[in-house]
Amino acid sequence: MSVPAQHDAPWFESMVREHGPALYRYFVRRAPRDDAEDLAADVLAVAWRRRADVPEGAELPWLYRTAGFVLANHRRKGRPVPVGDVPDEIDESDPATLAVADEQVRDVLAALSPRDRRILLLGAWEGLNGAELAEVLGISRGGADAALSRARARLQDAWAAHAPA
Repeated sequence: MSVPAQHDAPWFESMVREHGPALYRYFVRRAPRDDAEDLAADVLAVAWRRRADVPEGAELPWLYRTAGFVLANHRRKGRPVPVGDVPDEIDESDPATLAVADEQVRDVLAALSPRDRRILLLGAWEGLNGAELAEVLGISRGGADAALSRARARLQDAWAAHAPA
């Protein structure tokens, strides 16, 4: 497959500037903080090599989809991956950070299937809309909407089951 002319070095640099921080945060939330930068760099290396495959206007969902594969490969290597890497100082304005620090939230998320957890985190933490979620998951928009709805329902059930009496 030939590389589109617009997918040149300036395009790549712009994509890295625009989406690099989100990609890094994706890994910080899912892998040891020490590995996040290397994992993000691995995704960007794949993006450069496969730049002909990166859809115009849907770069971030493509990066997240690739990040999911890179993270799965990283985990298969047997490195311990903590549930949450809580910073020394909690940013009170970041709900994602507060959720990681909240034991009940961690317990409820752990009770969900990996797919439900992934769908919910991509929507809530990464802020993906339905079309972007569909792109990351490799399914139709309707399928993504249905999967998100089911994951939210299961989250609600898991939350009710873990609620203090």
